[in-house]
Amino acid sequence: MVSFENTLSFAQKMDDADPLKNFRNQFHFPTFNDKPCCYLTGNSLGLQPKNTAKYITEELDAWAALGVEGHFMAKRPWYAYHENLTAYTAEIVGAKPIEVVVTHSLTTNIHLLMVSFYRPSGKRTKILCEAKAFPSDQYVLESQIKFHKLSLENLVEVHPREGEHLIRETDILAKIEELGEELALVMIGGVNYYTGQLFDMKKITEVGHSVGAIVGFDLAHAAGNINLKLHDWNIDFGAWCGYKYLNSSPGGVSGIFIHERHANKPELPRFAGWWGYNKESRFKMEPGFVPMPGAEGWQLSNAPIFGMAAHLAALELFHKAGMGQIGKKRDLLTAFLEFIIHDVSERNKEHCAFEIITPTDKRRRGSQLSILVHGKGKSLFDKLSAEGVLADWREPNVIRIAPVPLYNSFTDCYWFGQYLEKSIL
Repeated sequence: MVSFENTLSFAQKMDDADPLKNFRNQFHFPTFNDKPCCYLTGNSLGLQPKNTAKYITEELDAWAALGVEGHFMAKRPWYAYHENLTAYTAEIVGAKPIEVVVTHSLTTNIHLLMVSFYRPSGKRTKILCEAKAFPSDQYVLESQIKFHKLSLENLVEVHPREGEHLIRETDILAKIEELGEELALVMIGGVNYYTGQLFDMKKITEVGHSVGAIVGFDLAHAAGNINLKLHDWNIDFGAWCGYKYLNSSPGGVSGIFIHERHANKPELPRFAGWWGYNKESRFKMEPGFVPMPGAEGWQLSNAPIFGMAAHLAALELFHKAGMGQIGKKRDLLTAFLEFIIHDVSERNKEHCAFEIITPTDKRRRGSQLSILVHGKGKSLFDKLSAEGVLADWREPNVIRIAPVPLYNSFTDCYWFGQYLEKSIL
């Protein structure tokens, strides 16, 4: 157990001993401010890897030189470009290659997956989700229920108890068992975007399956952040974006996971497109959809090459670092930042009070701390921004910060504490 100190020398000593310290040099940090950037919002948009421009330029050059023949003659032929991402993606989310594919965007992918996995029938019609899910998830679930001509009473939310910020997992499990044969789907954010709470996806899946429900997760704040084991946890499906912890361009491509037990089920209803068609005969242009095995069978259109090129540049860094090392630094870095915030709060409690609503247990969180600000509100966030801190504000009075292991340092955490204390006064 490390005994933390709120000093620059201690932070620098921790950075010197960090096995991932050199990865920081593989990223661009914003320069628009006249002050050094303290970037702590990788849970909203990750930084750009320095290789991203190279990888995109390679495809621009191939387009210029080869035109349509880039599909087959480019260094990484475009017709199979997504295959360059598969093995790296499987490593990051704890899956088999057949269970993952990178394609489309996150909300599009969730809709596509729900076409297959939300199949209300008889009295089994309900969807269970967490209260204060990310708005896009909320809209997806509502619209899917309406699409099936059902009332929104079929969307059941689990709330924190009165006076609490976090949802008790026992309440989620109890609600699953209460709904029983009425429950068609459990669809929860693996890490809650607002509080940073990490849910026990393995246990939720076990209990969901025990009552006959399908279980899926929005992993937008989990992929690249949490040490996932989607295959071993027996989850039915999941989806995530590439632009948060995975550093793969604004609005970039999304990944999906579909457990291999569903891999060879062409009878599963789905919205089809030609890039999900059996690739051995795709270009015969024959009628009648024949899906590829596994997650690839949920693709619709040609690969968006430039977005995937940006994604490849980032995934290679994750492969080199390894999720094991990333997870170890995540826990240590987040704990140090938590210590810094508590120290600043204790010494300035007559001016402002901070309440970290993210779980203190490292097994129930990732690289995010959500700070509930009592007494200052948005003015404090604005002062932090003026000091060069890039964080994230969520109404009514929460500052979200994310110390990302690949590019954030212990020194970043120290300086955040200094800026926080200065902004309070």
